[in-house]
Parts: sequence; structure tokens; C-alpha cells
Amino acid sequence: MKLSKDLHKKYTSEQLSAREAQRLAEFIAWGPVVFQASRLMIKFGILDLIRDSQDGLTRQEICEKTNLSDYAVKCLLEASLCIGTILVNPETERFTISKTGWFLLNDPATKVNIDFNHDVNYIGWFNLEESLLNGKPEGLKHLGDWPTIYEGLSSLPPHVQKSWFGFDHFYSDSSFPEALEVVFDKHTTRSLYDVGGNTGKWALKCVEHDSEVEVTILDLPQQIGLMKENTKGKPGHERIKGHGINLLDKEAMFPVRKNGLDAIWMSQFLDCFSMEEITGILTRAKAAMTPDTRLYIMETLWDRQRFEPAAFCLTMTSLYFTALANGNSKMYNTEDMEQCIVDAGLQIEEIYDGLGQGHSIIVCKLKQ
Repeated sequence: MKLSKDLHKKYTSEQLSAREAQRLAEFIAWGPVVFQASRLMIKFGILDLIRDSQDGLTRQEICEKTNLSDYAVKCLLEASLCIGTILVNPETERFTISKTGWFLLNDPATKVNIDFNHDVNYIGWFNLEESLLNGKPEGLKHLGDWPTIYEGLSSLPPHVQKSWFGFDHFYSDSSFPEALEVVFDKHTTRSLYDVGGNTGKWALKCVEHDSEVEVTILDLPQQIGLMKENTKGKPGHERIKGHGINLLDKEAMFPVRKNGLDAIWMSQFLDCFSMEEITGILTRAKAAMTPDTRLYIMETLWDRQRFEPAAFCLTMTSLYFTALANGNSKMYNTEDMEQCIVDAGLQIEEIYDGLGQGHSIIVCKLKQ
């Protein structure tokens, strides 16, 4: 296993004292309530009030400002003190925000992750054990009766759908400006397949960036419908087409362009499938490629993350795939993805790291 410098330091030797390790073990044991108490400190506005106060706030002042009972405020403050999101002055009994509390309020990724885990995942995590044993997303039944979450995206309750798309788009959108340079500035790209194009956000960026490119989105028929609604009337929409396809169907082939294809784009897409399925999808993509076609795979590969907290978030996200998404995919490392690429008869031309929120782009071509 090849790890980035920060991950190698963190994951190959013991970092904690015995007392620190014991505390972390208890933190894990009480993890569910740590999450909910911290979420409610945000929802009830308590952390905001404490952060914005000049000298901190007393418990009584917090009760007055939030209209919560003294009991509720006392429970949340004492829990948060032990969690580490607030601090207290024992003489004045005023509470101030800690560094951890500040990040909980102000880090955009943390906010997205909290909403995603509460609205989409929280109840489903209870079925993680069954999901791991059965290879099926057993936690998904709490949201609906679908084989995977993707068939149900358009039917999710509005607040769940908002949190799901908020999570999905947050991590991809920040990478788009740099990704456009890789796809368009380093190669001539006039025709592009956007595989798993979802609502068409990347396709719209492409037609905005280049006035000649034509984009075809390959996705489930119901997603193509959502994409057409989302792109309708927007600049360049006439150069965006849809091709309905079930990419899990081994007989469903990529359309072949008579004049050849410049690029195939897969952003945060292959992590939705098992390694066997990825190899199959890449093999079918290869059939639509020419020696001049480049296949771009943009993923947040956990082993290439510059900072350890990012790797933590990604490996936890793998368990969302297990319990709720499809039961058999994950956030992959470089070694796993490279194996799928090679098995599909492709070769890696170059890898670009550090795009947006820790994305990498693997550029592939036909094996020579």
C-alpha cells in the first residue's frame, strides 16, 4: 500500500498515549450521541451564540436567548464540554467556543457531512452489519424499496434529496475549474461522453468552457429526464444530449461515434460500483475509444490525500456505499483503481493530484 506522506506518518505508527487512546475508545463507544448532541448545538443556535459573544455566555444567558429549558441547555453544554467543542471559565461560568467548535460551524465540508449523515445515513447505519454480510444495502429500506439508492434519487424526500445532492456536488464542483483545464487545454476535445452525468452540472461547465464541444450524458433513463429539466434553456444546452443506459447491464454498450470520440469523462462515478463492475464498465468504454480518445477518471482516492482528515472522511464514506448506496462499492485507493484499468485493457497515461477537495484525475488511453 502506497500512502501519501501525511497518511504514512499517521497510519504506520502509534500516535497516542495510553490515556489518549482510552479516551478515543470511549469517544467511539459514545459516537452516536456525540454526533447528535453536536448537531443540536448547531441546530438550536447555541454554538453560534457562543461564538459570536465577546466574553462567552453563561448557561442562563443561553437559556434566555434560545428559549430552551435549563435542563436541555445544561445537558448539551456539559456534553459539548466533554466532546471538546466548547470551553468554560470555572470562575465566571462563561462558555466560549473551542477550535473544534469553530470548525464544526465554519468548515463547509463539515457542514455538508453533518447534513448527509443525519438526513441520509443515520438510521441506515444500524444495518451496516447485515450489509457487510449480505453484500446488499440493507440500510436503504429506511428510505425506500429500491435495489440501490440511485434508482430512488428522484423519489427521496426533499430534505434527504437536498442533503444527498449537497454532499455529491460539494466534493465534485470544487474540482471543476482545474478539471476543465486538464480535459480541454491539454488535448483537443470536441466530443465528450459524460458517464453518470447526473443533473448535467459538468456538461454545462463543458459547453460554457468550449463553444464547440458536444457532450452526451450516459446515465439511467430517469436521470436523463432530470438532466434535461436542469439544463433546459441554459447556455449551450443544445449541445448536450442524453443517452439512457443501465451501466450495470453487461450487454449495454457505449454508443460508437462514426467520426471518433475525443474524451470520456467519469467523475465520482466508478466509486459507485464493485471492482468487477468497474472493470466491465471500462471494458465497454474501451470499445468506443480510438487511439486518440482519452478517458478521464476523477476520484477522491483516499491513499493520495494530502491531509489525514480527508482520508478519514473518505474511508467512512465507503461504509455509506455499503449500508445505503449499493452494498458493494467504496472509495478506492490507487492500487485498486489501477488494477481495474489494466484488467480492462487500458493504460494510465498520467495522474493529476490535488484538484479541489482532494480529487485526482487518472488519464487513460488504449493499451499499446
